[in-house]
Amino acid sequence: MTADPADDTRTRILRAALDLFAEHGYQRTSLRQIGERLRLTKTAILYHFPAKEHLLAALVEPLVADLEALLDTAQTQPTEQARWTVLEGWVDIMLAHRRPLGMLFHDIALIGRGDTYHRLIVIAMRANDIIAGPDAGRRERVRAVQAVASCSDPIVFFTDVSDEVLRADMLDGVRRLLTAPTADAAGPPDADPASQAARPTDPAGTAAAHASRPDATPNAAPDVGAAARRRRPGRPPALGREQVEAARRMHAAGTHSVDAIAATLGVSRATVYRHLDGQ
Repeated sequence: MTADPADDTRTRILRAALDLFAEHGYQRTSLRQIGERLRLTKTAILYHFPAKEHLLAALVEPLVADLEALLDTAQTQPTEQARWTVLEGWVDIMLAHRRPLGMLFHDIALIGRGDTYHRLIVIAMRANDIIAGPDAGRRERVRAVQAVASCSDPIVFFTDVSDEVLRADMLDGVRRLLTAPTADAAGPPDADPASQAARPTDPAGTAAAHASRPDATPNAAPDVGAAARRRRPGRPPALGREQVEAARRMHAAGTHSVDAIAATLGVSRATVYRHLDGQ
């Protein structure tokens, strides 16, 4: 059977776009550059993709569709089976789409321009509900959000680790998270609530904050103790460029609320909203 030339051209355009987005970033890649790489005119590109945003949506679509199918399957299963179907399937899907996910990590705020963002928010909420289970309390729901982040964030931070090794490490980590005792999770009975609230409770958020430091290295584990020692009273009035990018990534991924982002970066909710509104 002969391949449809139109489909073949569309596939070539997507492949070239992914290569160029990975090399230069979405913002710094033009349709003209994509056309030049393929020896196509800009008009030919626009025939298949009327705007550059359509390229981004098409590159992310297989990832989004796979996650939606995974959740559809899990929702037909008993609670415990569904939980691990989602967690293991989530890791496998993230690894299968590792390259476009890495590209999206750097330009993730851009998906807010279309339907993809809203689909990802719904996906995150569905996954959280399945992992937390029916009638879940606050702690179970917090752990569910952390579990989803644990099955996503390491993909883009540990780019030099093989799929097999990273998969084993990620699933081991999320099992430890979900099976850890919860009786003393809130600290001793006489603990000061304010000091408890100041404790970092989201490993993914801690990693994002660590990654936003100029001197951070991709594979270095964040030193939570050192971060606490560096903390000063009060909140900074604004965010640096890298912190803004980290905040937008967390918000667009749907794994962190505005409150969680503000706590992670040590700023007010108003500061987070100001930067998100300006993206």
